[in-house]
Amino acid sequence: MLCKHCLSDWLPAVDKNRKSFHLKKGELLFREDEEVTGMYFIHTGLVKVHKKWGLEKELILRIAGNGAIVGHRGLGSDTVYPVSATALQPTDVCFIDLDFFRSTLKVNHDFLYHLMMFFAAELKESEKRMRNLAHMTVKGRIANALLTFKEKFGMNSEGCIDLYLSKQDLASYTGTTYETLFRIMNEMTEEAAISVDGKKITIQNLDLLHRFIKDE
Repeated sequence: MLCKHCLSDWLPAVDKNRKSFHLKKGELLFREDEEVTGMYFIHTGLVKVHKKWGLEKELILRIAGNGAIVGHRGLGSDTVYPVSATALQPTDVCFIDLDFFRSTLKVNHDFLYHLMMFFAAELKESEKRMRNLAHMTVKGRIANALLTFKEKFGMNSEGCIDLYLSKQDLASYTGTTYETLFRIMNEMTEEAAISVDGKKITIQNLDLLHRFIKDE
């Protein structure tokens, strides 16, 4: 997003001020309540954005892939990250410190516009997910998550959703416990809605998943 929508004359400044680094799977990018130091852009890889939910639980708010910005929730007057970010797989990241990022926003109006559109879309998605957590059945939330992953990440050559989450991460994304997720995914497998092989999930019946979502 940054390089695509910045002025061409600004790109040398971006190149001079950016820092690139590699994250291993499970490595923390930043932690909730830490002071904001800058913004992160994912070059390649996958990062989960998550928040504390109770004493020992977490809620995954978003899964960010290639080209995505992470850390933007820390913008504003309260300069702490309200969420954490952790690599789900080996990930290459570009970091822009906060002062230079703010200067970039003031100079690059096209980038600012696209960032605002991204914020608006993310706000709508967050509101929809909060509504689902409050009103949708757990089975509906799991079905909705699988359809969302299919749309966002696509399918691989084997016909599986091209995103491999642990059962615990999938439970955290859908706002349920590991035990409940395991039980319901077994039910969905028996009903031939999906098939599961480790972390590989294949959708067998789209209509049935949509029916689970409607059964609120």
